Amino acid sequence: MFKRIFQRESVANYLKADARLSRTLTAWDLVALGIGAVIGTGIFILPGHEAAQHAGPAVAVAFLLAALLSGVVGMAYAEFSSAMPIAGSAYSFGTVIYGEIVGWLIGWALILEYFLAVSAEATGFAAYFNNNLLAPVGIKLPAALQAGPLEGGVVNLTAVLIIVVIALIIVKGADLSKKVENTAVLVKIAIIIIFIGIGIFYIKSSNYVPFYPKQFHGAPFGLGGISTAAATVFFAFIGFDALAANSAETIDPKRNVVRGILGTVLIAVVLYVAFSLVLVGMVHYTKLNVDDPAAYALHLVHLDGWNKLITIGALFGIFTAMVTMFFGGSRLVYALGRDGLLSKKMGQVHAQSKVPRNAVLVALLVQAFFAGVVPLAQLASLINAGTLLAFACISFGIIPLRHRRDIPNDGFKMPWYPVLPILAGLCSIYFIVMLPTTTKVAVGIWLAIGLVVYFSYGLWHSKLQHRNATD
Repeated sequence: MFKRIFQRESVANYLKADARLSRTLTAWDLVALGIGAVIGTGIFILPGHEAAQHAGPAVAVAFLLAALLSGVVGMAYAEFSSAMPIAGSAYSFGTVIYGEIVGWLIGWALILEYFLAVSAEATGFAAYFNNNLLAPVGIKLPAALQAGPLEGGVVNLTAVLIIVVIALIIVKGADLSKKVENTAVLVKIAIIIIFIGIGIFYIKSSNYVPFYPKQFHGAPFGLGGISTAAATVFFAFIGFDALAANSAETIDPKRNVVRGILGTVLIAVVLYVAFSLVLVGMVHYTKLNVDDPAAYALHLVHLDGWNKLITIGALFGIFTAMVTMFFGGSRLVYALGRDGLLSKKMGQVHAQSKVPRNAVLVALLVQAFFAGVVPLAQLASLINAGTLLAFACISFGIIPLRHRRDIPNDGFKMPWYPVLPILAGLCSIYFIVMLPTTTKVAVGIWLAIGLVVYFSYGLWHSKLQHRNATD
């Protein structure tokens, strides 16, 4: 049994299966997808909460740490994508390098990440849309349609509808998805730059003092608050996994996936740090524990006329993040169905659109359900551990990848081998430890359920197991 569950898939089999997908994505398309995922809720909502609760003005340092580590891990993803331009990203990489059981657990964890990330983004989108666009013009949805049962309503209708809209875009194929994403990303970045350009003139140096308040100091080495803030934002950087998940639909993936990931890293670092520094400079961190910190900051400095622009930027930002997460999550479900670990219907590709429509439908139903009935706070608390688990596995996986003579790679390779891969893996584990206990327990339960699903269904329907049994 031990030998069976650690059987490894070949890259050739994955490439053969993924040949049904259409390669249409360029390096710029991937940068747009990456920025679409990374610059969403992470920049429009989290800086305020994390500054008020964990780091003070040093939230900018926390986001810098998260972005830098994600950038290093992004290099590992880029090397894997260069060596294996296949769908499924960390799941497929893990199955090739570590064996089926490890790949399954990575994929199972990432399903939770992708689906809950889309649902969380949808509830955030609904809050901005209902409160800042509909309410000011006198349109108010009934209370029963603004929240799920856990918050005294029936269903969060706006959150459900925006997920349906995105599903309709994605089911039309990668070509339409990238056109929508590319346009929305340009609008979003422009609005973020406008906020930074305006806000910089309203910075008060006194708001930076103390830069890292004593009440947030904690183990280890007094960096507890900064570490927790950094760990909290990691779900935004699942965008790197989503980029790698699109390798099978990318033109010249050995070159373009690398450019997409590294371009995303560079832009994300600059925007996150600049946005955070301007935000905590405009308003004292103690006042920023709100869901719309940028709009709130402009209100406090009497620039209410700019609120609507920031709201539009937030909506575009959250929308593009949802497109990328939905795209990546549906491709992960497709990969698991492709390999027989989930129903084979999930691995089917529509003949005309070249899209795994059944996988998109499953993603739609699950994400719409969670968005419609579960509050944002409960969704957000579960999102980070799976991302960091995948980061650790992919970083450490560079070492056995380099020793695989059957997987030649004449494209990108992670620098400073083996020090950088090991360091990235250890840092990912450190940030897992720094997550709230409830998050770790919840994800542990999810992984236990995943083991039950694997041993009761996946192991007996796996194409890898059947193929090796007949060889």
